[in-house]
Parts: sequence; C-alpha cells; structure tokens
Amino acid sequence: MKEWRVYSKKADFESISRRFGIDQVVARIIRNRNVEGMEAIDRYLNGSISDMYDPGLMKDMDKAADILLTCIKEKRKIRIIGDYDIDGICSIYILFKGLLFLGADVDYEVPDRIADGYGINEKLILEAYNAGRDVILTCDNGIAAVSQIEYAKSLGMTVIITDHHDIRYEVIDDEKKYLIPCADAVVNPKQEDCKYPFKNLCGAGVAYKLIQHLNNKSGVDSDNVERYLEFAAIATVGDVVDLQDENRIIVKSGLNKIKNTSNPGLSALIELTGINRNDITSYHIGFVIGPCLNASGRLDTAKRAIKMLLTDNKCEAERLAGDLKSLNDERKTLTLKATESAIEQIEGTMMNDRVLVVFLPDCHESIAGIVAGRIRERYYKPAIVLTRVEDGVKGSARSIESYNIFEKLLECEHLLTKFGGHPLAAGLSLKEADVDTLRKELNDRCGLSEEDLTEKIWIDVPMPLYYISEKVINDMACLEPFGKGNEKPVFADKNISIINIQKIGKNGQFTKMQLEDKCGCLMEAMLFMDCPDLFDAYINKNKISCTYYPEINEFRGNKKLQICVTGYKIEK
Repeated sequence: MKEWRVYSKKADFESISRRFGIDQVVARIIRNRNVEGMEAIDRYLNGSISDMYDPGLMKDMDKAADILLTCIKEKRKIRIIGDYDIDGICSIYILFKGLLFLGADVDYEVPDRIADGYGINEKLILEAYNAGRDVILTCDNGIAAVSQIEYAKSLGMTVIITDHHDIRYEVIDDEKKYLIPCADAVVNPKQEDCKYPFKNLCGAGVAYKLIQHLNNKSGVDSDNVERYLEFAAIATVGDVVDLQDENRIIVKSGLNKIKNTSNPGLSALIELTGINRNDITSYHIGFVIGPCLNASGRLDTAKRAIKMLLTDNKCEAERLAGDLKSLNDERKTLTLKATESAIEQIEGTMMNDRVLVVFLPDCHESIAGIVAGRIRERYYKPAIVLTRVEDGVKGSARSIESYNIFEKLLECEHLLTKFGGHPLAAGLSLKEADVDTLRKELNDRCGLSEEDLTEKIWIDVPMPLYYISEKVINDMACLEPFGKGNEKPVFADKNISIINIQKIGKNGQFTKMQLEDKCGCLMEAMLFMDCPDLFDAYINKNKISCTYYPEINEFRGNKKLQICVTGYKIEK
C-alpha cells in the first residue's frame, strides 16, 4: 500500500528563482531536499572541490597521517585490509595508489566473502604479521573489530582504522558506552567526539580524505589527489549513502572526471556495458558499473575488480572487464531464482510478520543482501535473508526509514555471533538453531505500526501537464546527481483522461499512452510496466491521477515533451 503526500515546505521561491536563474518549480524541489538559505542553496547548486571540508577536522586524521608518513620514511611495510564490495574496492584503490605515489611499501588484502566473512579477522592479521607487514590500515571496516584489533596490538603491530560504519555500543546505567577498538588511530566521522562537519561519507570518502591530508602534509599538488575523485564518486553512489553536502560535491565532480577517465579498467567497463561516456549519470554507476564491480566480490574475488582498476594494460583491462560483466550476468540469474523462492516462503507463512526473516539454505550468501532489498521493495517491510554456511547461518538485512535495523539487531545481540552495519542495512551471523528465535524476537520488539509500514510517496510539486516546458526540464539538470537523499523529483497531476493506450516492447511489457489534462493539453506518457487496469480505465473512460517525471524525447533531431509515469490511481 502506498500513500501519496505533498511537500509543504515554505521559502521565498520567487527570490530563489530570481537569484539563481531557475524556475520556481526547481526552487521548490531544492527546498524539499532540506536545503535552506541562500548560502546553502548556492553550495547545493555550485559547490565544487574547493568547498570541501578540511580533512584535518576529522578525529585522529592528523595522528593517522603522521603515523603513515613516519612509516613511509622508515620504510615499514604497510598492508591495507579492505572489504569485498564496491566501497571497499574503491577504498583500497584510493589508499593503495595514494600511498604508492608517496613512496610507501604497501600492499593490500581483501577478505574472501565466504572463507573470511566481512571485515578484518585474526587470520588476515596473522597473515600480514607473518609476511612482515607490521602496519595494518583498514578501510570500509574495522570499527566493529574490537577483539581483532586487540589481537593485532598483542603482536606489536601498528593499526590505523578508516571506516564509516555505525559504532557499536553497550547501554550501562541507561547511558551508551561506545566500543572503540584500541587502534593507534581511528578515523571515522561517526565518532561522537569527531568535529568533522559531515558525518555521512562512505568508506572511500574517508579514504579519499586521508590521502588528501597526507598530500597536504607532504606538500603535494592537489591535482594528484583529484585523480581519485572518480573512485570516491563510484563508491558514494554504490554504497547508497546520502547524496547531500560533501557527498554531492564528490559525486558531481567525480562524474565529470569519469567522462574523461584515463583509467584503462574503468574505460573498458564503460565501453563493454554500452554506456555513453558523455551522458554518464549516477544511475549508470548504481545500476551498471557498480553491480559489475560488486559481482567480483560476490561470486569470485574482489581482487579481480581491483586488478582491473590497477592495470595499465589495455588488453588485460578489457579481459578483466569481460570477466566482471559475465559474473554480473550470472549474479542476475541467481538473484531472480532466490527472490522467487523468498516470495514463495513469505506468502506461504509470513504475511502477518512485520519484520521478514527469510531462511534460504541454498541461496548463495553473496546475493542475500540483494534479495533482502528486493523483498523490502516488494512488501515495504524490513527484510533479512539468511543462508546456510559452514559454521551456521549468515545473512544480510535491508530496512525501511522507520526501522533502525542496526539498533534492533543490537537488542538481539545475544542471538548473534557477529553483526554490524547501518540503520538501513546490516550483516549478521548466528546459529541455525536460533533463526526462528531471532524471527520471533525481532517481530515481538519491532514496534512498527500500520502507518510505519505504509510507504510514503512524496510529491515535490503537484504540477499540471500544461506547465511542462523545455525550460523547466533543462533547469532541472542543476538538481543532478540524483540518489539517496537527493531523489529524482516527483510531480503529480489529476483529472487526466486517457486518449489512447497501447502495449509496446518486445514482449508487450511496457505501456504507452496519450493523455489529456483538464485544460486540453495533450501529452505522451510512458510506463515501464504492464498495467491491465489502465486499459480497463481507458475502456470505461475513467480518469486517472498520476505521479510522473517530465522528459524530452529526442528522435532524429525532433524534440517532443513526454512524461514517464511512476505511479497512478484510477479515479472512480
């Protein structure tokens, strides 16, 4: 069930329109993204690399940089330990290339998703120690590894953590006591006493800030650091952090650099997937490039993706890019089958559950998070997908805005052998015998109301079709890049007549309509779904209300306004 709501945030839209030369509709959308005041609007529209925050403001950033510069000077051996997803891959790339440039003796290691699980562990620490790597630098992990870091310190190793995940805590006498590992430096903007102005960087964003600070301290030209922005941008979109404030600058600047990338591996992947480099957007990162990079860590090893990004050989880059695309195609097939099994299980026994805990013993553990995301989208409920592994059960969670999955799992920590994550996503491990107990406890403790489980579709502007123009559409370009926290605008109109309707697409899976609004304005509309009830509405002459996004359809030099319908209601 979906509920349509209209934003009613106030501002002097006429003044904003005049000051920045944008339509008042666009000014309203910016205000709806919680951007207030002329200075903040200017940063939103025109923010550039020079407006990014000083990395030295981050807690332990100075300490981490000084330790690394001393290690470089003393020729100590550094090992980067990252994660196997897109954020971890890009974090490793940024740190490895950045440290190499500064003359470091550095290598990297990535946990195997199945053999090692998420994050740093004692095995990886011991391997580094035995290889003579006495300095460990984590990225996109480490903040939850309290006992593991203690082990590394007991071996006499130097440990620097760079991470962005939420910090675990214990409640003692009604107060939260945060569990910070005993590393030599902990760089994570989410630390309570960290004064960095922006808390929502991804792991690669934090890694980028560390390399930026190292270069500042070394007197290296800033152009050297900016070459890593494209990888920070890919990770920022791929890790689905909010595209606000500094993240918006990273992605906006990084997308421009991707269009002219000199990286052979990234270039090969762009070519192979058929993306027009000049038109690349956050969509292409989130739904084309990102899944290919992630597929290596899911079904093979993330080292394959890192190797592709690091190679200078065009032929090797093309071969590795082909491998990633093939792995992603295989991942799509596995995901479809597992999602169908999950839906069958839910609709058989769990339709009354408010938190969906699905156990798919034979599901490949690497796709549990994707399947959980699909379930959450379908039912608009928090979803956890678990699968059988060698030493128990392992899985991923995806949540909705009104349910902090990290804190709820914390309440069930007595049932878990390992967990970590964010309010909207988490990973967990437990014994198979405890799966049903976890399901029961999460549902008993959920506190979710019907209102919480009703998906809200927020309409930016109830804009009649007759108001759509090329200027309005062109003005909206300044709102990009779109993503979490800066969603693509939603418009709506009502009392619309369907003048014509037809199925299109190879299998008739899409719908094309000609619509007429109450002022007689005719507009073509596309729906990327099969909608039999709209055909009934056409026959019965029922009018519709719809949410939509306006577009310019250009074909052979001819431009035509149209809308992409994202939702509809049939008026009785």
